[in-house]
Amino acid sequence: MRITNYLLLLMLTAFQITVKAQSALLPQQSKHLYFLDRLDIKSGKVSDLHFSAGHPYNRQYLVNYVKAMVDSTENTDSTVVLTTIDQYNLRSFYMNNLEWLKKDRSLFASKKPIWNKLYQTPANFLEHYGDDFFVVINPLIQVRQSVEKIEDTTLYNYINQRGLSVRGGIGEKIGFSMMAMDVQERGPVFFREWVDSLKSVPGGNFYKIFKKTGVDYIDARGSVTFRANKYIRFQAGYDRHFIGDGYRSLFLSEFAGNRLFVKINTQFWKIRYQNLFMELQAGAADNSTNNLVPRKYAAMHHLSMNITPWLNMGLFESVIFGRKDRFEFGYLNPVIFLRSVEGNLGSRDNAVIGADFKINLLKRGQVYGQLLLDEFNLSKMREQSGWWGNKTGLQLGVKYVDVASIKNLDMQAEWNRVRPFTYSHFDSVSSYSHYNQPLAHPLGANFNEYILLFRYQPVNRLQMQARLIYWKQGVDSAGYNSGGNIFRLNGDGRTREFGYSLYNGVSRNVMNASLLITYEIKENIFIDLHGLYRKEEKNFSPSTNTMQIGAGLRMNLWFRDYDY
Repeated sequence: MRITNYLLLLMLTAFQITVKAQSALLPQQSKHLYFLDRLDIKSGKVSDLHFSAGHPYNRQYLVNYVKAMVDSTENTDSTVVLTTIDQYNLRSFYMNNLEWLKKDRSLFASKKPIWNKLYQTPANFLEHYGDDFFVVINPLIQVRQSVEKIEDTTLYNYINQRGLSVRGGIGEKIGFSMMAMDVQERGPVFFREWVDSLKSVPGGNFYKIFKKTGVDYIDARGSVTFRANKYIRFQAGYDRHFIGDGYRSLFLSEFAGNRLFVKINTQFWKIRYQNLFMELQAGAADNSTNNLVPRKYAAMHHLSMNITPWLNMGLFESVIFGRKDRFEFGYLNPVIFLRSVEGNLGSRDNAVIGADFKINLLKRGQVYGQLLLDEFNLSKMREQSGWWGNKTGLQLGVKYVDVASIKNLDMQAEWNRVRPFTYSHFDSVSSYSHYNQPLAHPLGANFNEYILLFRYQPVNRLQMQARLIYWKQGVDSAGYNSGGNIFRLNGDGRTREFGYSLYNGVSRNVMNASLLITYEIKENIFIDLHGLYRKEEKNFSPSTNTMQIGAGLRMNLWFRDYDY
């Protein structure tokens, strides 16, 4: 029996107690995330209304948070100074969340709706707000063509996405959101190499081969949210999550595909506490058979607290475990002591713990980071013997808005370091993965990564993003386990106990540079021009250079990226 059978009864019981109004969620790749980041930093403090380390965000909470920030005029020390472009983005944010602006909707009405029904506001194709329900429907479209030059070969790549998104509320008691897209994609050569080697599409689940070199898959997400009382929300659905304030996350990222989940969010005072239970796939589906993909499960807790007006700190723990057709009831423990539960069960499940922080500085900058401990022995670390079991990860990053006093020019720099064998385990089922994709960082382990990102919005509708990623990783050679492949068993090919340092194995160096220029011709309709250059060097192999340029049109969708 699967996880939902055990948890659904708990949710329905809480739902019947007393259910209040609830909100749909803001997509994790929403265009408004950059504006929300700027608002967070320019406030100079951490907010008790918005805990930024947990995605996706609740729309109702976001609207309340944004209103509190921009309307805080009584105390000049807390006033957020918005540029003209910030004010444009603020209006766009409100326009895309009108269900929580009941008295102000008329301010966003379209001058000429289509047939008086469609596009009553510029942001939504179809929307209706009744006394006891609301619904918002939007089409999803992305069409992009690219030319890739690799050595002396020219390739033509594409992505076609078509779908529909719906969000709403019923009787002011139930919030829901859903999205479904049909996707045909032929990405760059390194994307296709990933698909061929791991039998999975980054960010996708089951797929079929499309025209020999492309992939065809469905991206379907959805959830229903209940509110038990003023402080506790229950959510069940099929989606992905992100924990952290960085470009990457060492805890949980949206890189892997969608998965079945139940989530409990408790938010009060200066605290937000999240329980997340997920059903994962232990491998990928074989297109040639109808066999079921083996299941495994995850339980995760994240406690986030505002320690001072400018400092937020969090604690994280997770356990990945496999049981034949059943969930381990012990891991339903809602308190943040999963490691203790694992010991009491007498299990060797894959448990990790971590801590994260965020500091907002001088209304201009933010420092953030994460520390992950998979296994750790302090005495062996002091010996500097390179014990294989010291499995740790570290992230440090900084964000800076209005760089060099240039309005709406923002910078982000980030460093990620993960030691060998982190996330891997003694059995393949319990690796920190889902559908042959890492649950956290896409590189797995045994690497250093450096990210530099600039975003610039010179005028209202035009945005530019330049990004440089450089990483170095130790990868396996024949018969040797370097600790970088999280899908490989800890004991498989590991020839010694000590002497494992970063990059051990075959050295692999990759530089990935990209430029994206986006123009919003109408609300949520974008024209994209993009370029990508990727250079990969590996010991004993010739370097591989890839250059890709392209253009596309998208509607109510985020830009599909290849940042690995």
